[in-house]
Parts: sequence; structure tokens; C-alpha cells
Amino acid sequence: MATDSKNIDRREISEEAIHWDPDVSYSGYLSLDALLECQNVRTDSHDEMMFMIIHQASELWMKLCIHEITAAMREVANDNLGAAFKMLSRVSHIQAQLRHSWAVLSTMTPSDYLSFRDDLGQSSGFQSFQYREIEYALGNKNAALMEVHRRNPKRYQHLEKVLKAPSFYDLCLQHLARHGFAIPDNYLQRDWSQPYVPSAAVEAAWGRVYASTDEHWQQYELAEKLVDLEHEFQMWRFSHMKTVERIIGYRKGTGGTSGVAFLEKALSLRFFPELWTVRTELQ
Repeated sequence: MATDSKNIDRREISEEAIHWDPDVSYSGYLSLDALLECQNVRTDSHDEMMFMIIHQASELWMKLCIHEITAAMREVANDNLGAAFKMLSRVSHIQAQLRHSWAVLSTMTPSDYLSFRDDLGQSSGFQSFQYREIEYALGNKNAALMEVHRRNPKRYQHLEKVLKAPSFYDLCLQHLARHGFAIPDNYLQRDWSQPYVPSAAVEAAWGRVYASTDEHWQQYELAEKLVDLEHEFQMWRFSHMKTVERIIGYRKGTGGTSGVAFLEKALSLRFFPELWTVRTELQ
């Protein structure tokens, strides 16, 4: 039976018009040779390979997040919300994918991690310039957080540009203003590098959206897409914090932060504050 199966397999393959020597191969298109040579572990620890791949894969997912968020911001600025909705949905799914990666990392025990932790030196996820770009784009404008990148002028200048540009939420408020919602002038033009301060008037504008969803359906869907995005982002942050707590307890982070205590503080940050407070006021 085994021999018959092999003959059938060979016959079926021979009948396919397979390109055995393509001009553009799967490996070539994906630059797999370069990609798979990036796992330069520093120790003989079995778990270091997993640790490195999870963080490298996370950076690839974040690159896609930035690609989608940047495009969605452009669509919102042009009042093309339909296209933006698709991109925002994709970002939420990417965030969920990133969250699930922590479940894989949590299979590493404290002893496993300690077997190579010292070889990480002062490297830390806190130093991820892509993570910082995502936070700036979504509205967590804190100039001090990009100081770690000052030695890399190209990255520092790019982050400074994102810091000084309107955030996604700023663009959404400008969209509301263009469609007849009362957004204060100082929220439509301001120093975009400064942290966002919640506004009762902005909350009232979102309240108007939620009070008449049929009339303001697109703005209502925009609000819910933003809530989805922030929810998944916070779940990602929470999973990160609990994974770190599980593996290193309350040790200091390799990058010099307080570790879990630092990550806990991030859970209190809000990108779109009025979309959460308005829920309490709805009647």
C-alpha cells in the first residue's frame, strides 16, 4: 500500500504544471535567507531562540501595524472612513496576534530565562522604536520616551516628526468638526507634541454620536473601531505585564525600568479618553 501511495503521489505531481525553477521563488520573494539568519543567539540556552524569535516576529507585526495605522490616518483626514474601518479592524486583529505571542513566551520558566538574561545586557523592549511610534501615532505623546533613541539620528528624527504631528485621535476630532460637531478650536489646532487633555466638550460630541447612531452611523462606527483598537492594545499591555511578572517577578527590567511596576503604570494610559468616559453618561 505504501508503494502504491508513492506512485499515486508521483503521478499526481507529474500532472501539475509546477514551476520547479521560478524566476521569483517563495524564498526569494520573502528574503528568507536573510530573515532566517537573523536569529543570532548569544548562549547555549535552549529558550533563547524562542525568546528572540517572538520578539523579532512582534517587531514585524508592529511594522504592519504602523503601515495600517498610517494609511487609516490618511483616510480619516480625507473623510474616507470606509477604507479606514477595514484598516482599523486589521490593526485590532494584529494586536490580538501580538497578545497571543505572550502565551508562547509564558511557557518559559524563571530558571529558563535566568540562563541567558545576563547576556541581554541593557537591551529591553522599552527601546523598541516601532512601539514608540505606534504610541505616538495613537496619542501617547511623551517626548522623554524617545530619548533612548537619540544616538540613532534617523530614528530619533522620525519619532520627533511623529511626536509633532496630529495623532489619530486628533484627526478624528478634526473629522467630527468638519461634520458639524462642536469641537473646541484649541483641540483642532494646538501643539501636537503635548499630551492630550480630556475635554467635556469632546465628550459631549461623542455623546451626540451615540445618542443618534442612525443619523451619525459612520462616526458611531469610527468610535467603536477606536474602542476596539484601544481595547486590544490594553489587552496586549496587560498580557505583557503578567508574562513579565510570571517570569521575573518584581525584578528591575534589563533596560533599567522598574519592570512590572513600570508596565502597570502603562495600563492607566488612555489614547481616546472621552470614548470611555462617555459610556458612563449615556442615557
